[in-house]
Amino acid sequence: MARVVTGLERLLVDRRNLVAGRRVGLVAHPASTTSGLTHALDVLLEAGAEVEILFGPEHGFAGEAQDMEPVDGVRHGPRGLPLRSLYGCVESSLAPRGEDLAGLEALVVDLFDVGSRYYTFAWTAVLCLRACHAAGVRLVALDRPNPLGGAAVEGAPQEPSLCSFVGLLPVSNRHGLTLAELLALAARADGTADALEIVPMLGWRREMLFADTDLPWVMPSPNMPAFDTALVYPGQCLLEGTWASEGRGTTRPFEIFGAPGVDGVALAARLGRMGLRGARFRPLAFKPSFQKHTGELCGGVQIHVEDARAFLPYRTGVAALLALKAEAGDRFAWRVAPYEFVSGAPAVDLLAGTPLVREAVESGASIDEVAATWAAGERAFDEARREFFLYA
Repeated sequence: MARVVTGLERLLVDRRNLVAGRRVGLVAHPASTTSGLTHALDVLLEAGAEVEILFGPEHGFAGEAQDMEPVDGVRHGPRGLPLRSLYGCVESSLAPRGEDLAGLEALVVDLFDVGSRYYTFAWTAVLCLRACHAAGVRLVALDRPNPLGGAAVEGAPQEPSLCSFVGLLPVSNRHGLTLAELLALAARADGTADALEIVPMLGWRREMLFADTDLPWVMPSPNMPAFDTALVYPGQCLLEGTWASEGRGTTRPFEIFGAPGVDGVALAARLGRMGLRGARFRPLAFKPSFQKHTGELCGGVQIHVEDARAFLPYRTGVAALLALKAEAGDRFAWRVAPYEFVSGAPAVDLLAGTPLVREAVESGASIDEVAATWAAGERAFDEARREFFLYA
């Protein structure tokens, strides 16, 4: 199979004109590399760009910060360039300021997204597009593969009142779009299309999973170490809205989950009875080295995906909530602290995009009953997103 050529690599092949001799900014992270692991900053300089400023999304330009860890202010980045964080202590820090964009002819965005609405890099790109439109600056989006492919969609778009930095616009939990396609959708919704320039990939097809691309996996964030992590993330990220550990502080974040006092054997057996396709559930015990339940013995499960194309991560994540509630009883708890700059709604409602999932878990509904609540919205989004496809 021929290797996929990313938008970044196309800059050197046939799109140098977008950056050569132009004053540009760059929004990037550690996974912004070519197949040969050359970083986007070096590619821009080789293409003849005059790079004026760097921007880092959540986790930082170098990927050093944990989730929801603020990185404030202006620093010096590689090659002594000014480096502006787009994830500080306040919500206004999430978008470039007008003075950051002053004098630029283009803002290049090269971010590896993992195909799940909660992953904030896509929304950083959307906020950059809004800021560019306001400043009269062109945003050049370098497209990359959706590691989960572009065929399947899971979950319904969130209710408008529950849009947040884990979903600024209503899209499905597993959206089945590339970052550039999602930007095109946002440009239509926001009226910012005149500021958007997309450099599409070559050779990518919607049925491709990441292993089909022949590209190296580079961690885009500290707790996304492998494709297996991205595969389960659209469901397991829901656990951030609970007291349970989603596996941060282990070597298998999101694949491993559980909590103190949970019987892993019973939890695995309960999940095994739910008819979840494409995976098996192995009981285990673990002690997170940081974040939730640091140093405490947790009982839980590791998800072993055996058929990535049959596996439904969002359905599996909701099933994990149902199983944890059934096994933990009164120990089960929802996160009540502010989440991604929002304090007026439960974190799990922001993630699910609706209170219906939380209410179903509390009532002891079956996984089929919960899935029925998102089926119509899922079908509608699957149809609506096709207008923005860049790839067959």
